[in-house]
Amino acid sequence: MKTIVFEDFTKIDLRVGTIIEVNDFPEARNPAYQLTIDFGDLGVKKSSAQITTLYKKEDLLHRQIVAIINFPKKQIARFMSECLVLGAVNGKDIILLNPENKVKNGSVVA
Repeated sequence: MKTIVFEDFTKIDLRVGTIIEVNDFPEARNPAYQLTIDFGDLGVKKSSAQITTLYKKEDLLHRQIVAIINFPKKQIARFMSECLVLGAVNGKDIILLNPENKVKNGSVVA
């Protein structure tokens, strides 16, 4: 494990958003969904997420998640990912991180 200083952590913009659209992503190298996420006043961003083993598309719709929103955009196949949805890795499964109670979209995670 590499140690960082607190100033490194403060550069990461962690926010809560709500998934408003979920699409299959057959062009992805590994099974994934294309997510459209509402971050409130910060706008709507898209992300590719390899979460198909535990989550069905209909279960993801309107679900709040935690994402890093200040990474540079990354092209995955013909899709531009604009944020990184966070989850805990459990073997081959990813378990999404989310607030315990509903919060305003765009809320800061500290």
